[in-house]
Amino acid sequence: MPRTPLVVGNWKMNLNHLEALNAVQKLAFALPKDYYERVDVGLTVPFTDLRSVQTLIEGDRLPITFGAQDVSRHEEGAHTGEIAASMLAKLNCTWVVVGHSERRRDHGEDDELVAAKARAALGAGLTPIVCVGEPAEVRDAGGHVDYVTEQLRGSLEGIDDTSRVVVAYEPVWAIGTGRAASGADAQEVAAAIREAAGELSGADAAEKLRILYGGSVTTDTVAGVVGQRDVDGALVGGASLDGQEFARLVAAAAS
Repeated sequence: MPRTPLVVGNWKMNLNHLEALNAVQKLAFALPKDYYERVDVGLTVPFTDLRSVQTLIEGDRLPITFGAQDVSRHEEGAHTGEIAASMLAKLNCTWVVVGHSERRRDHGEDDELVAAKARAALGAGLTPIVCVGEPAEVRDAGGHVDYVTEQLRGSLEGIDDTSRVVVAYEPVWAIGTGRAASGADAQEVAAAIREAAGELSGADAAEKLRILYGGSVTTDTVAGVVGQRDVDGALVGGASLDGQEFARLVAAAAS
């Protein structure tokens, strides 16, 4: 069964709850309904935007899914500043990003913590978007495939069915730099990710696994990446902040 493409806009630390409503409304208005039959559209938004986004999407019955950009490994308790997966589930979130390169870089998150967060998300009925990717020096040295597959194994520790997650390949050297991987670059690593997933949970689960590319994705570049055999969509940063621009990008991916 073919995998449905998935395009997720990751707003990062942008857009307050009023700006969020405007962005979602623009996206819904600008993207014709028939595109949703060809591609799944999601948004991962700041915690403070979640309730507003949920209310708009559910109230207007928009065919857009949404989620958060991080989650706690803990279920509840004395963990100041943490947000439990069960709390996100109560808001009807679909997605939660774990292991984004900015979390790994700025907060020292390692594969063990990323895997714990992914398991917590799954336990609450959420789908974790598990991010992996190599820094520039590893890419330049030719060690990117081994680096990413090792990171993947660590970040999926304890997860028996890889079809229950989404993996986002986001080369660190392409995040917010304007330097994007080519379609061939993305396909090389995505194929290795799928092979590694097969070793972890079997070929059937690996074939169902959706693999996204993230890293300076634009309307002009997305089709060339998503058109690769093992790349099933995109995790989009800056280009998702404007609803109309994101709609154009989604349309390009769907085509």
